[in-house]
Amino acid sequence: MNQNHIDRQEFNITVYTEHHVGLLNRIATIFSRRKMNIESLNTSPSEIEGIHRFNIVINETEDVIRKLTRQIEKQVEVLKVYYHTNEDVIWQEMALYKVPTDVIAEKALVERLLRENGARAVVIRKDYTVFETTGHREETDNLIKVLQPYGLIEFVRSARIAIIKGSEGFNRKLREFERAEPGSETLENEYLNSREKIFSM
Repeated sequence: MNQNHIDRQEFNITVYTEHHVGLLNRIATIFSRRKMNIESLNTSPSEIEGIHRFNIVINETEDVIRKLTRQIEKQVEVLKVYYHTNEDVIWQEMALYKVPTDVIAEKALVERLLRENGARAVVIRKDYTVFETTGHREETDNLIKVLQPYGLIEFVRSARIAIIKGSEGFNRKLREFERAEPGSETLENEYLNSREKIFSM
């Protein structure tokens, strides 16, 4: 097994961007050109009005991730890109499970199993019941195994959403930068040189 494969782990790439049509496609192209598989991709409004936040999960080495984030940051609409390991973020995924209602009604054991897995009913119909749970991948996967013997009809999981643990927030950093007086060419160059320091989290 080569060293590169051993060093691979899940990274959460956070992209702050102005929302523009076609940007998602261009970001996806950066990955597909390198024949890299995106494990999860979520886009949503951020804490700053008019600015969107992408959360991309990818299994790679840190060296490759570092190069990727630089390439994503070169996109015109992208304001800043961060990457973190799973230990550096608080993350969740949501999952829905559809099971036959008669099985759930007849077997109290199923109800107990669902409770133990933190699942709750979101739709109850005569023919089927839909349960929802949030958690890490292992937890949502485990509930698939639990429900399989009881006639699991359908399963779907959302993309990951993640909050950075050690971050003071991009919002504050952006506002601080906006408050700074417009400078001369020299000052602009000084800003570009210290960009990583200004926007690091």
